[in-house]
Amino acid sequence: MPEKNTAAVEFLLTRRSRPAKTLSLPVPDKEALTPILQAALRTPDHGKLEPWRLIVLERPALVRLADIAQSRAEALGLDTEQTAKARAQFDMGHLAVAVIESPVPSEKIPAVEQTYSAGAVCLSLLNAALASGWGANWLSGWVSHDRPFVTEAFGLTAEERVAGIVYLGTEKFTPPERPRPNLEEKITWRSA
Repeated sequence: MPEKNTAAVEFLLTRRSRPAKTLSLPVPDKEALTPILQAALRTPDHGKLEPWRLIVLERPALVRLADIAQSRAEALGLDTEQTAKARAQFDMGHLAVAVIESPVPSEKIPAVEQTYSAGAVCLSLLNAALASGWGANWLSGWVSHDRPFVTEAFGLTAEERVAGIVYLGTEKFTPPERPRPNLEEKITWRSA
């Protein structure tokens, strides 16, 4: 039998994202955040293309993004509630990391596999933050997929996309457990 990392398995079986609105100060400083970022980048990456990059968003950057989100929502004619929600995502945060899918041209590695790798960075970042004792939440929202917003907010090229924005902080309270998938409904076993 292989040697089991019981602590890691227990963590994965009990991990729980913390709603971003429940995260507050303090947040990890650069020294505490660096190993979390290192862990995030140790992710599946077919062809070792590294088709992603990270943007660490400190409080002043999040305030700027809130203003851009509000302007963009108003330009799109969204209602007051939608505009407030777009702004609130950034207003409530104290620290976040934007995971940017940055595809690399390749004849061997399909673009979709690069997308999966960027998503894996999001999950690895989320889990590394949680395992380090911080609260964390992976969000996106319509602004993450709005080309004028991501171009102005993050300076993305036409080929790049936001895979996710992971918020980090100290959780104010532990959220209740939520229902989990029924294994019998989601898993098919095949022996032939």
